[in-house]
Amino acid sequence: MSSATWRGVFTYNKYTSIAAQAVRRSLKEEHRVATDKHGLTSMRYQYWENGKGGEQVFLNPQEDQAPPKKSAAV
Repeated sequence: MSSATWRGVFTYNKYTSIAAQAVRRSLKEEHRVATDKHGLTSMRYQYWENGKGGEQVFLNPQEDQAPPKKSAAV
């Protein structure tokens, strides 16, 4: 059995999804919560009329994020 056997069973995207899920499950709880937020997907759509795009509407609006923490090494 070669290392590329997965190619005959599922796509590369499915393979990476399974691998990422396994890594997330192996993390400690506090790190797992932070990484779960990275896996969320935001979707939006936009109506176009006469070659011009209208307002973009988010289907699942993202929550406001706190500003990034500054590093002590700055």
